[in-house]
Amino acid sequence: MLVRRLDGPEASPRAQLPASLRGRGRTLKVERLWPGWLVVAVQAGLVIFVLILWEIAAREQWIDAFFWSSPSKIYDTFRAFAESGGAYTDTWFTFRSTMFAFVIGTLLGAVIGLSFWWSRNYARIAQPFLICFEATPKLALAPLIVLIFGIGLASKVAIGVALTVVVTTLTTFSAVRLVDLDSQKLMYSLGATRWQVFTKLVVPSVLPWIISSLRINIGLALTGAVIGEFIASERGLGRQIMYASQVYDIALIWVAVAILAVLSIAMYATIGQVERILLKGLMHGSNPQ
Repeated sequence: MLVRRLDGPEASPRAQLPASLRGRGRTLKVERLWPGWLVVAVQAGLVIFVLILWEIAAREQWIDAFFWSSPSKIYDTFRAFAESGGAYTDTWFTFRSTMFAFVIGTLLGAVIGLSFWWSRNYARIAQPFLICFEATPKLALAPLIVLIFGIGLASKVAIGVALTVVVTTLTTFSAVRLVDLDSQKLMYSLGATRWQVFTKLVVPSVLPWIISSLRINIGLALTGAVIGEFIASERGLGRQIMYASQVYDIALIWVAVAILAVLSIAMYATIGQVERILLKGLMHGSNPQ
């Protein structure tokens, strides 16, 4: 019996293809990520470019400086705002309102969402009301909330909670419904109580979902605080924007908007870091040692 060896070029399937079809293979090209410092440099360059172009356009009257202001005038207004102490006071007021609303709304929403696990009928009754409340524009409720809670910190926190609580509740409820039923049955068959199943299985399974909603909630809490300051407030960046719009101080509006932007980026980045730490801790905690 003759045995034909296939250890040469004939062994390759590619060698069996016609010459016209060879070399047509495609490989997935993965873009190489830039270093972090380069990304930051490009972002800073874009901001500087826009500011320079904005300043030139205002001085050359390509745009109406009355409506658009200019970076140099905005900087002068910011210096005066900071020297008067208003920048610190108003920023601190808005920050406090945001953080209180964020913490209360997240915790309250998580508790309500987790409570739906205990009764399916209770969840079916409450869910339409939650969706209705979520669909209602909170700006329409803001004047009523200000009348009830006053123009101080409480009304800003209440509006922020109204924006964050339903999102966290619905997210938690969705996670509760995805908890593995077989795992629950297994724990019951081993003699676990309902409370043990809830604390040992349901809560750990839902925690990653709650943590993933933190970034959304921090933005909603800030939005609620600013909306409350628009309606009526003793202080705050939203109040400064409303005051500046009434006296046509466009530069002051840009100053308050810029401070809000920096504040939101700082809080978003901080919450993102906290989210990564918590999720990493949960993943490590789930691994048996």
